Amino acid sequence: MAADNRFEVSTRGAYLVLTELLLPTKGGTAVWFDEVYRRIGDRSTHIITARVPGSEPHDQNHRNTIHRLHLAQSRWLRPSSLPLYLKFFATALYLGLRFRFDQIHAGRVLPEGLVAVISGRILGKRTVIYAHGEELTTWRRSKRRLRAMRKAFRLADTVIANSEFTRSELIDLGVTPEKIALIYPGVDVKRFYPRQGSRDVAAAIGIETGQVLVLSVGRLSRRKGFDKTIQAVAQLRRKGMDVQYVIIGIGEDRDYLAGLAKAEGIEGSVHLVGHVSSEDLAKWYNACDVFAMPNREIDGDTEGFGMVFIEAAACMKPSVAGNAGGTGDAVIDRETGFRVDGNDRDAIVQALTLILTDQDLARKMGKNGYDRVQREFDWRVVADKTRALAKRPRFET
Repeated sequence: MAADNRFEVSTRGAYLVLTELLLPTKGGTAVWFDEVYRRIGDRSTHIITARVPGSEPHDQNHRNTIHRLHLAQSRWLRPSSLPLYLKFFATALYLGLRFRFDQIHAGRVLPEGLVAVISGRILGKRTVIYAHGEELTTWRRSKRRLRAMRKAFRLADTVIANSEFTRSELIDLGVTPEKIALIYPGVDVKRFYPRQGSRDVAAAIGIETGQVLVLSVGRLSRRKGFDKTIQAVAQLRRKGMDVQYVIIGIGEDRDYLAGLAKAEGIEGSVHLVGHVSSEDLAKWYNACDVFAMPNREIDGDTEGFGMVFIEAAACMKPSVAGNAGGTGDAVIDRETGFRVDGNDRDAIVQALTLILTDQDLARKMGKNGYDRVQREFDWRVVADKTRALAKRPRFET
């Protein structure tokens, strides 16, 4: 089959990228930056990021030039994040004076964004800051962080919002709407795609053929809604449905979730499998009958988008999402899945029941999600949109 060149790049820019999060660090944001800049840049694109275990083999064959810093907060300096700002700034200024860059991109507003706009003013370069949503709703509670965020966004040439929710939060924060570019995160469609023969990962932990499989993927934190999903699965089992629930991820809520499963009397049907390989992750999506992450907002902390929903959709699976935050751009309600109140166990039960008992509905939602991924979420599409930022007009601030 001939290669699909619809989104192939003909030229590459030179970017200076500041991001604390980059592979092999776990998480969707780290994947996002790794995928995009290896597509739109070459060795003339330099990425300043954190030194983490396993980074050396990752960086050796990377398309970009990676600079790893020891990024740790101070025990005695105030603000404690001052060393991060200074290391980012010193390295960015050194590289900016030594190499020629077209733009400076920052993975988050703090600390990277503030450093980027100051460096950009000194070096005379356009600056772009990514906004993910949850940092806007949580960090604005601190007056110091709120002032710093507003300053960084005001000085930036472009702010990338990962969802309409994040865009709305940015405008509420005072960001000029014309500055905001809506760019969704993407998915590797060569790794996440519908495939047969994936139930071996489920069989390996004792899940039998014919048992219904609900899957969740993400950090084990309260706002993800895995606890409510455990309660919903318990309710489904009490109704006679042979449901197994697999949770992939690590985090602070592991013991809490295990204890909740035991309290609900379904500890044998809830499988906390921790971290899995990239290959097995794609298999798990294909093995499941429905993907569930009924997220909710807790103390201002919310889901900015939810890349895991797109990974599930790429494997032609319907999703149940919470209606908090920016998941409305990841899951189209009643088209690619359901969005429900993540605090309402009965609403989660109802959504899961509809998908698990109506195969035609499940297939239709899965197909709708898959088609949308091919149109909008291939990493090549995201890379093209990111590259096009250079053509956006600059707005006075």
